[in-house]
Amino acid sequence: MVAGLKAATTTIPIVVTIDDPVAEGLVSSLARPGTNVTGVTVDAGLELYGKRLSLLVEVRPTLSAVAYLSSRGNWNRPTGDALRQAAQQARIALSHVDLGNTFSEETHSAAFNWMQNARIDALLVSDEADHNGNVKTLTNLAASARIPTMYPFRDLVVGGGLMAYCIDLLYTFRYAGGQIAEILRGENPAEIPFYQPTKFQLIVNTKAAQQIGLEIPPSVLARADEVIE
Repeated sequence: MVAGLKAATTTIPIVVTIDDPVAEGLVSSLARPGTNVTGVTVDAGLELYGKRLSLLVEVRPTLSAVAYLSSRGNWNRPTGDALRQAAQQARIALSHVDLGNTFSEETHSAAFNWMQNARIDALLVSDEADHNGNVKTLTNLAASARIPTMYPFRDLVVGGGLMAYCIDLLYTFRYAGGQIAEILRGENPAEIPFYQPTKFQLIVNTKAAQQIGLEIPPSVLARADEVIE
């Protein structure tokens, strides 16, 4: 969609919230976009994925097999490399569960069937926004399969998911609003850097933990920014 907007105009400023604008070919760099597109990248850096994996290890210390649920394109990006490296360092077997390009009830159901047959101990869900269209399906399947799951966004935990370590989306949207204000004051979007989040939240749903028979360690609860009961 953003690529289509950019193709339609090179003069009207476009402010976006997107995964990786450089990889998408929208801008030349985050620091200096060089085009009519600026905004916020929800890619908070590769270290984020290792942190998510370590939190799963904290809540289930005996885990030995973790799955990553994403599109094939997401897995083939540096994200996949970062996860593979983090899993190797933790001596955990990592499997990619490929949703292809279709995020639906059918593809998610097939993914969880595979994970149960493969005896997956825990799940990491990719940062792809398409998961938000399947909140209930995703969280219900994880609960039914009793697979501890790390989600990328707070809304998925509010919707019944176990936990998320994520960027503060409300803050990033406010930041994008500030960028719009800069443009309205006459600033050139080509010179307004993309914002890369540095503020993170740990959200834990203790009710979801109880549903799958998991006890969240006090050390994790003490660090949580929000506990949903």
